[in-house]
Amino acid sequence: MTKPYVLDFSEVGNGDVAIVGGKCASLGELFQQLTRQGVRSVDGFSTTSHAYEVLLETDGLRDRLKKLLKGLDVNDLDELARVGAEARRLMLETPFPAEVETAIGEAYKRLGTRIGKMNYEVAVRSSATAEDLPDASFAGQQDTILNVRGEQRIIEACHECFASLWTDRAISYRTVKGFDHFDVALSIGIQPMVRSDIACSGVMFTLDTESGFRDVVVINGAWGLGEAVVQGMATPDEWIVFKPTLKQGFRPIVTRKLGVKEVKMVFADDGTGTQVRDVVDTQRNRFCLAGFEVLQLATWACAIEDHYSKLAGRPQPMDIEWAKDGITGELFILQARPETIHAQNTANYIETYKLTGTHGAPLATGVAVGEKIGHGQAHVMLDSAKLNTFKEGEILVTSMTDPAWEPIMKRASAIVTDRGGRTCHSAIISRELGIPCIVGSGDATEKVKNGTDITVSCAEGERGNIYYGKIDFKVEKQKITDTERPKTQIMMNVGDPDHAFAVSRLPNDGVGLARLEFIINNHIGIHPMALVNYPRLRNKADVDIIAARIHEEDPKEFFVRSLAEGVGRIAAAFYPKPVIVRMSDFKSNEYAMLIGGKEFEPEEENPMIGFRGASRYYDDRYKAGFKLECLAMQRAREDMGLTNITPMIPFCRTVEEGKKVIALMAEHGLVQGENGLEIYAMCELPANVVFADEFLEVFDGYSIGSNDLTQLALGLDRDSEMVAHLFDERNGAVEKMVAMAIDAAVRAGKKIGICGQAPSDYPEFAQFLVERGINSISLNPDTVLQTTKQILETEKKALAAK
Repeated sequence: MTKPYVLDFSEVGNGDVAIVGGKCASLGELFQQLTRQGVRSVDGFSTTSHAYEVLLETDGLRDRLKKLLKGLDVNDLDELARVGAEARRLMLETPFPAEVETAIGEAYKRLGTRIGKMNYEVAVRSSATAEDLPDASFAGQQDTILNVRGEQRIIEACHECFASLWTDRAISYRTVKGFDHFDVALSIGIQPMVRSDIACSGVMFTLDTESGFRDVVVINGAWGLGEAVVQGMATPDEWIVFKPTLKQGFRPIVTRKLGVKEVKMVFADDGTGTQVRDVVDTQRNRFCLAGFEVLQLATWACAIEDHYSKLAGRPQPMDIEWAKDGITGELFILQARPETIHAQNTANYIETYKLTGTHGAPLATGVAVGEKIGHGQAHVMLDSAKLNTFKEGEILVTSMTDPAWEPIMKRASAIVTDRGGRTCHSAIISRELGIPCIVGSGDATEKVKNGTDITVSCAEGERGNIYYGKIDFKVEKQKITDTERPKTQIMMNVGDPDHAFAVSRLPNDGVGLARLEFIINNHIGIHPMALVNYPRLRNKADVDIIAARIHEEDPKEFFVRSLAEGVGRIAAAFYPKPVIVRMSDFKSNEYAMLIGGKEFEPEEENPMIGFRGASRYYDDRYKAGFKLECLAMQRAREDMGLTNITPMIPFCRTVEEGKKVIALMAEHGLVQGENGLEIYAMCELPANVVFADEFLEVFDGYSIGSNDLTQLALGLDRDSEMVAHLFDERNGAVEKMVAMAIDAAVRAGKKIGICGQAPSDYPEFAQFLVERGINSISLNPDTVLQTTKQILETEKKALAAK
């Protein structure tokens, strides 16, 4: 049977994958199968790899290329550039056979008939048969050409795509990865352009691109054509959506971050090709997608992942490109391909990088890619023509990268770019290479001096930091094993939403303490009452700062949304395990440090035992702020579907105070007992122990706060170095109080746990807790594995003794 040169997407089947090429087969199969499931994809046609093979046989092209490539050292960048240029010249000067040109022209007309257009613009997308393999993504190795119009120009663009198989970067990449140049064929997908040049577009992954956490969809988007996001020209907006509750019909956007979106790629003024323009401030300061559009894309991403997972017979995370048409307002899926980095990661350990040396303030910051640290000499390079000056082990500092930079990226100990987001070219390649990378820094090429030693740290949360000098760091490996679990639940203290996905890999029974203060301090930064009263604040400088931070968003909504998303991200990471969230417990001096805080906080002699905890919640000076906290918890539970969240009340001095707070929470939508809502209290005051039976009639559970309980039982200030030597949870008075609290919970049939370092630091204290029958022990993540072993041994000894 004669092999076809072109296939319409409606003709592409699974059996055609070998002759069509991975991406084009996916495009055609995506269009056929997922359209039936309500996923809006884009029609098109593709040349087959047979067309490429025929071109290679024309005028002895294959033999001439083999002769040219013989003996090439891809590490000799000058020679690589010479050979690559000559190979592309040979490709472009070898004409297409007439029958191939005819097949492309006829397919263009057929597609026009199907979509009701003539002489329309298309995207010409290259697809090599070796792309998107488990150990080689070939990200951006071949060219995609946008806004191509007319039969003749399409034929020329296809010729350029075939020639792009022989760029310097593609030759180098295949050689390094061990692929024979002539075992890799190329096909080309041709699709009508979605008019995202006057709307927006981007990329989404069906897992977290940093931690590999599988239960989320990460969406990046920016104004204009998607190449600006893929190439790292623009720092995009980002959303993270939780898949399990999305599939249940909830609206679980657990993260949204406004990107700078410096530039956008649009159609060129002359009607063909593209050009780059600056984005106006009004567009920079607002998200390019509405919430309902984010949820629609995430729903489609889940459908695509489910479809390809079924075909693969195993979970298959996906890398998907999307676009919004600015004329019709419709969203479209452009292509879907396997994610190639985390999908193959079967490591049974967690690697943690930590800075150990001293350092000053960061020279620059940006979006951290991965969680590693690297140091070396900075090489600030703004011109790809100077790639041959880059040395092994240097840190590449540049505005942005594209595939032309890849020959030196593999030599770098770290990469820093001014622009880009977590799905741009620099980020994708650095993950594949396993090196730290910071993108979207804005000004690293200006702040970092060429030739100076710097340290690139991606181990301090989602913001990556560039420090002056080579700072010492250590790497810890924790082996994860599916060993037996102790009867005592081992939970974790997790305050930072940015780390939640990564630490959730540790064996655990949920989160025993999630502090709201971390989210308020680091993700919001503004006093709740300042937002309640905005813009009627005494300090006009605070008004200006708040205005710049919240943009056009309602100030109260800014707080509720930001807090709900922070808590939601932690709850999603551990879902459906319980996540106990302590309502805010800032002291007045700490609250005063927030933007606008001094106006609303008293000056106290001893804030540690002053206006804090439950006493604030019903006081007129903070009542409206507590309402915002409650609304955030309600949104995370009700709108996001994260009913594994259990709010906990700190520093509750009296039983009556507890009743007041619970009644107030009900007024704000958190009704105890509804939709499985339990409300816990911290057991951290002697009164909580003495009246434990009465408190546990009001609350559904207790969590022992050993720090405050110890300082109040012993009458010492835990922040005072003069009496620090007396602070010891193993003191008999403290242990007696802990025992009384546990006994009361057992009598009441209520759950009781402890959150603190004592069980990690003192194995004998952990043994004491287990023997008293505590339900759970909550630990910092770095002590979970070791303490779990200790508790297992303690339980076995106790059982043997009985």
